[in-house]
Amino acid sequence: MQPVDAERRLQAWLAEATGRQDITLGPVLTGGNSNVTRLIETREGRLVLRHPPVEVISDKAAAGIEREYRVISALKGRAPVPMAVAWCDDTEVIGQPFAITEFVEGVALTEHLPAGWPDTDETVNALGLTMVEGIGRVHAVDWREVLPADFAKPEGFVQRQVERWLKVRAADRVRDLPLLEEIGAWLLANQPASTRASVIHCDFHLDNCLVARDRPELRVILDWEMATLGDPLVDLGLCLFFWQRDPAAVLGFPFVQGLTNRPGTLPARALAEHWSAVTGMDHAAIDYFIIFAAWRLAAIVEGAWVLQAQGKIDSAYSRGLVRDVPALLSEAAVILEKGKVR
Repeated sequence: MQPVDAERRLQAWLAEATGRQDITLGPVLTGGNSNVTRLIETREGRLVLRHPPVEVISDKAAAGIEREYRVISALKGRAPVPMAVAWCDDTEVIGQPFAITEFVEGVALTEHLPAGWPDTDETVNALGLTMVEGIGRVHAVDWREVLPADFAKPEGFVQRQVERWLKVRAADRVRDLPLLEEIGAWLLANQPASTRASVIHCDFHLDNCLVARDRPELRVILDWEMATLGDPLVDLGLCLFFWQRDPAAVLGFPFVQGLTNRPGTLPARALAEHWSAVTGMDHAAIDYFIIFAAWRLAAIVEGAWVLQAQGKIDSAYSRGLVRDVPALLSEAAVILEKGKVR
């Protein structure tokens, strides 16, 4: 399909679906690795177009976008998510199913604070508190009130993930990663008692949040394509794994939430306590979930290193996994050995 024709079809479809006028496609927005995010200008205000990469055509390609749209629709008015505007599963429009959401003014942070912000521990602490408050509002929603019973299995997420990725990594192994098997076995043998299941983001950290441009205040949480149901400590564990890491260690993905690696910031335990105050839920098992978060990330992204080693892909990201995956596993092992959160 020609891009001009696809743009015209999108304009016509969106005008009919939403009543908007003077619709024009804007630039591709930064952020998000697996899907395309593009600005749309209209007379009534800005929107965002989300769809899979144009070169990907399969029944599964849009599953994450559809899941994201269902989740943010369900959480509307209850948690900090973009407002869902319209969903289209007609591939004749632009060649892919797509979602339209509201445009939210804000900034995504990774390694540096915005120019003009106070470069202090207090600023970073405020980001941590607003971040866990936001995800806490998600976790506090009773999923049964907003999603159908068949959306996902609410129990057993951690066990399924550990068993799945152990099996996948054994099947396509290209290097020795003894910590992958050792920590995986420990995770299976030491699962904490299950608690209430919540909607979980599954990739929650500061980089997937938009905050206000002029202050450390969460606007919305982005990138919900991996959302499912499970123990809410899955989300808290990942963002706390990336919080205040050891600057002397070899870090896996050191840039992720990199600005929170300051020795003077609040300890991760304090953020966990704040999350509990927001949700009314216990965080006693948070150490386990921090280890799980690091292990799961390593197990998943090792797949890209497999492709790199097999000569099927070659990028700065995939080449970096030669060190990032072992580093993530080593960090998890240190936390396990210490037996407590930092």
